[in-house]
Amino acid sequence: MIRHLVLLKFTDEATAERRDSLSAAFAGLAAQIPEVHSMEWGPNASPEGLDKGFTHCFLVTFQDEAGRDAYLPHPAHLAFVDELKPWLADVLVVDYAVP
Repeated sequence: MIRHLVLLKFTDEATAERRDSLSAAFAGLAAQIPEVHSMEWGPNASPEGLDKGFTHCFLVTFQDEAGRDAYLPHPAHLAFVDELKPWLADVLVVDYAVP
């Protein structure tokens, strides 16, 4: 399995409602893209203060690299990225294989 970890840092202009809407749109990709095996997400709840401004975490799981590779250029994913970009201050993406 491949895990695709995405951390989002929104712009100051992104209201709470906009952040909620974008988070729901991201989560909705699981229903639109068959290669998504599962998705977990939520806002940062850590008390450690080490988030560097990243406020939302998404963990997308794929059966294999081929699933991830089909997801990245999928039209629904690309449309979401276009919707997200104006509200995005930074993003961190890490993929790893589950041993």
